[in-house]
Amino acid sequence: MAARTSNSKARSTYRCTECGATPPKWTGRCSECNAWGTVEEYGSPTAVRTTAAGPVSQAARPIGQVDATVAASRPTGIDELDRVLGGGLVPGAVVLIAGEPGVGKSTLLLDVAAKAAGPGHRTLYVTGEESASQVRLRADRINALHPELYLAAETDLGAVLGHIEQVQPSLLILDSVQTVASAELDGAPGGPAQIREVANALIRASKTRGMSSLLVGHVTKDGNIAGPRLLEHLVDVVLHFEGDRHARLRLIRGVKNRYGATDEVGCFELHDSGITGLPDPSGLFLTKRKEPVPGTCLTVTLEGRRPLVAEVQALMTDTQIPSPRRATSGLDSPRIAMILAVLERHGGVRLGKLDIYAATVGGVRLSEPAADLAVALALASSAADTPLPQELVAVGEVGLAGEVRRVTGVERRLSEAHRLGFTHALVPPDPGKVPKGMRVIEVATIGEALAAIPKPRRPRAARAGEKADGRPAERSAERSAPRPRIPDDSSDPMAGWEEIGRNTPE
Repeated sequence: MAARTSNSKARSTYRCTECGATPPKWTGRCSECNAWGTVEEYGSPTAVRTTAAGPVSQAARPIGQVDATVAASRPTGIDELDRVLGGGLVPGAVVLIAGEPGVGKSTLLLDVAAKAAGPGHRTLYVTGEESASQVRLRADRINALHPELYLAAETDLGAVLGHIEQVQPSLLILDSVQTVASAELDGAPGGPAQIREVANALIRASKTRGMSSLLVGHVTKDGNIAGPRLLEHLVDVVLHFEGDRHARLRLIRGVKNRYGATDEVGCFELHDSGITGLPDPSGLFLTKRKEPVPGTCLTVTLEGRRPLVAEVQALMTDTQIPSPRRATSGLDSPRIAMILAVLERHGGVRLGKLDIYAATVGGVRLSEPAADLAVALALASSAADTPLPQELVAVGEVGLAGEVRRVTGVERRLSEAHRLGFTHALVPPDPGKVPKGMRVIEVATIGEALAAIPKPRRPRAARAGEKADGRPAERSAERSAPRPRIPDDSSDPMAGWEEIGRNTPE
């Protein structure tokens, strides 16, 4: 019986490259993560062995005696990136930056490579997607040249490790991890096995040398990082580079960070001469105009822990088709449909026979519920053809029952609005501490918000429904539809406002 067991053919084992599950046999779909085509043959099982105790590389010490200065972060020279990283790059840390093609990953990292280089700190930039001369042309364009910046074009893992041995860099940048492959493994570059091998080799080199590494990763059409999910578990920091290729704004979000917070966001502006950080990006999301126009409202959104003032625009026109159009840009379409239903049911705004368009300014995307109130006011302003005050911001979530709910970070949002010069705000009940000199009014329902909006003073000849001589103009049947009630007080552009006495000066 023993001889039969020893001569029996060893069975292969299988493992899912996405989640690491080990099914008993090959299947087209993993039973744990439901991913297709991720189960691969791993090899013959080995007998279970007991590992004996061996020599240690360094004796264990009390945690208070461990020198923490060795792992102190070093700034990259780009403040917005340092904000997301938690102060800079930690020696031995491996950072994965993923983003869509053309978003500006290579441009940003080439700028980082030049600014991080210095006396005693060499930078090695390895590209697997371009030639060295092509990278040099980009470096000339963005002025990213430094004598301590070394450049190599390689797609073989052994050659990359050879460059690391030769240059001895303090910072390694690999663009990208999907283009490098090991000659010891079968499969094309970018495969799960190749990505795992390349990542493990570079992580070992970074930890043993105290070398910081920045790895560029591709993304799939769903926005996920290409390759096995194990890659995100192996690295220390995972950053997502986001942005619309038709807009100048670029955002870096921290998804995973072992050395800092994951709710920070870095803002950048992409232009012809490179990419620069935006310490105050609110100006990109606002439209400068001399007089207010109907259908616009300002809100304060939180990107991570950073407040940003953004502008919401709405336009309504009469339609001749049975099904009016509903188009959005930068806003969530289902949420816009919900706000329209709330406005019609609880605000008395008739929108059934109007084409409605809603958008944001500057390419920013507003997905948090705190922008609901600003969207509702912009829609009501467009329906009534009445502009809102330019000094006004609105923050709050709108519920299906017409209530205005409290959102997180109201105090931080109001402080940012007050810093930029806004003096009035519509907020949910109990906003907390209000900045000194800012007037706020608390609204509990969407009806109260519509009734509390004051009508700014406009030139006599520019008022809707009147001619230049002040006589009433004839109104068409379409313009005779009920409009939201917006108080009109031509003597005071901010009439009807109430103050929170304990927080505003006399």
